[in-house]
Amino acid sequence: MNLNELAATRRSVRVYKEAGLSEEESLKKIKEIVDFVRINSPSWKNSQTHRYYAAVSAEKIAQVRDALSLRNQEKVNNSIALVVTAFEKDVSGFTEGKPDNELGNCWGAYDLGLSDSLFILKARELGLDTLIMGLRDADQIKKIFCIPENQMVGAVISVGFRAAELNQPPRKPLEEIAHFE
Repeated sequence: MNLNELAATRRSVRVYKEAGLSEEESLKKIKEIVDFVRINSPSWKNSQTHRYYAAVSAEKIAQVRDALSLRNQEKVNNSIALVVTAFEKDVSGFTEGKPDNELGNCWGAYDLGLSDSLFILKARELGLDTLIMGLRDADQIKKIFCIPENQMVGAVISVGFRAAELNQPPRKPLEEIAHFE
């Protein structure tokens, strides 16, 4: 699949079907995705601050599921994994501990977003579907994975197989989002 096909078929999936994968098979797929992200993600001054914490066992998935908002908990049933994304604070966009501009740690979040984008596209290439969720209890998630204090939790990405085909939602016209002079 080329990039146009990947982007055209990728959707935010809120209902997954039973995967029929073993924990080992799920782990192998998640490792392949994260390794792709590790190799290919751009970052500020090549700082590589993105981090991934993957729940692939039924027990760990249940723990992470409980840290999601109630509205998101129902959307992750039958996921093969719940992947927490995080970044190291005060690195991207910083020099010698001082922010390089007014955005400060927004650059770490920006870099993480680039990495997460590659994550969901690679998942789609492997025939998997995803949903990026921001409504979660970051403190609870940090405890579940023993995430260090110098890292900020970004999102939780559910990974699985869509239960039904989904249409692309309407998009804004080019003229509304871009200005050319």
